[in-house]
Amino acid sequence: MKFPLSTGIKPDFTKGGGLVAAIAQDAETREVLMLAWMNQEAWECTLKTGEVYYYSRSRKSLWHKGGTSGHVQKLKGVRIDCDSDALVLLIEQIGGAACHEGFRSCFFRELTDEGVTVCCPKVFDPREVYK
Repeated sequence: MKFPLSTGIKPDFTKGGGLVAAIAQDAETREVLMLAWMNQEAWECTLKTGEVYYYSRSRKSLWHKGGTSGHVQKLKGVRIDCDSDALVLLIEQIGGAACHEGFRSCFFRELTDEGVTVCCPKVFDPREVYK
């Protein structure tokens, strides 16, 4: 799904040094898959293409999610918080995994009263995908 650039949702990129937090959530199951950052360019590319783009703080560059692995995120909807500095991206995760470590969700560790456990499945071996 592609969205017009004039969606009525206008993230405020001035507050966070040009970045807003973007939470990727499965549009169907509502499972939180990852948190990343978007700048104005990533936001516009996402709306234009219907696939999610982020800004990589470590590489200081635009990042097309799944561009290397093939595990792209198809945009299905967008929610914005009251301060306009955080987004929830409702997405379809292609390939079943959002995490570069091969798990369905980047939030694959859970702290319980018994300690830390793995709470979601590993979908792929990153050594095979990121050769």
